[in-house]
Amino acid sequence: MQGRIHLDLLPQAAASSRSTPLDGAIVVPPPHRPSAGASEAEASMGKPSAAEAGPSRHSHAVPAASFPTHNSPRTWFLTSSLSPLSVRLTRLLLAHGDYVVACLPPGEIDHDERSAEFRALIGECKSSRKDREGWKDRIRGIRCDGRVMGQCGAAVAEAVHVFGRIDILLCCRSEAVVGTAEELSTTPATQNLVRDQFETIFFSQVNFIKAALPQLRAQHTGHIMVLTSIGGHIGTPGMSMYTAATWALEGFCDSLAYEIAPFNIKVTIVQPPKEIQSLTNRIIFAPPLPGYEHGEASPAPSIRDMLAGVLAAHPDTALDPDGEGEIQARYPRLPPAAADRLVMETVHALTAIGGHENPPARHIVGFEGSVAVREKLKTVTEEMEDFVEASLAVDIFDSELKAEAKARQPMELDPPADAPAG
Repeated sequence: MQGRIHLDLLPQAAASSRSTPLDGAIVVPPPHRPSAGASEAEASMGKPSAAEAGPSRHSHAVPAASFPTHNSPRTWFLTSSLSPLSVRLTRLLLAHGDYVVACLPPGEIDHDERSAEFRALIGECKSSRKDREGWKDRIRGIRCDGRVMGQCGAAVAEAVHVFGRIDILLCCRSEAVVGTAEELSTTPATQNLVRDQFETIFFSQVNFIKAALPQLRAQHTGHIMVLTSIGGHIGTPGMSMYTAATWALEGFCDSLAYEIAPFNIKVTIVQPPKEIQSLTNRIIFAPPLPGYEHGEASPAPSIRDMLAGVLAAHPDTALDPDGEGEIQARYPRLPPAAADRLVMETVHALTAIGGHENPPARHIVGFEGSVAVREKLKTVTEEMEDFVEASLAVDIFDSELKAEAKARQPMELDPPADAPAG
């Protein structure tokens, strides 16, 4: 099942784009009570004024930040801290009294527009505002390329040296390569996009996890959170490599969770709608092939057209119409109010789950995303039932369970009430 994106959260120019197979839609989770220590700054986060908010599908605002009960401030380690989501999360964490290690990818911190929000946040931390008191002492920015294992190890060592420990490792680096499988195999340059996609989403995050594990084991506690998308359940045509890298990271985490459970280290995969990551990080477009361009036979162009429509809302990010034969990369620029509405429910989920004593293995952000995943699982189940005979045909031994499965009768797991025990 493929969902949709809701354009009331985006710049108006995007509304003219074609419909998209982006999975899921942005919805606000159920309200949570703020923690007892929540500050006024926390309570005001993610709540634009009525004039800024504009039309919305929801009758209520994003709930105030909620944090699990804890006895002392926690140290968060963010593998990428320059996205609109990371900046807003960092502001909430500092307002709550936590410590933040903010990793700054070199290619992004040197990009003036990309790093503008983070630099503004650092300005807030250094200001004399009473509600920002102490912030500058509880944040540490570290220039670090996650693709280089040595730099990941150095960043972890610096974090422990400055703050003493790491409680929550949030793997949140992302970028989206747009192009069909065939479009990404036409030239050496497009083939390299596939490798780059995996380096960014998979290998860089795995490097941070491997670098942090010795410290987390020594502490005998820790929480690894991985921010992916419901693309981990549902593929999107035109983003096959993005989906593949996401599945690779989630598969790694599924196995990792078993390996590190004896050390009291928890793993949680957080899956927001795919637009949360793709519209707040770099988007790279492979040159389109004529067979896939604006054709009704393939749904692949719709994702390209939709993302191009979002970028066209700002003159500095619009794709060059004369550069269709070239690889083009852009960072979307969303108005602050639109960025708030886009990411704050995911930020809320991260604060509510991060450091929880018994966190979920997976958390899907938003009702519609949950429905999309449930429909996908329903389809998988129905297909299994349709082909159950083909599956059972390979069984060597006949059994009562096999006969019941062939007859598609529900298996009776418990004996009847009047049946003798044993």
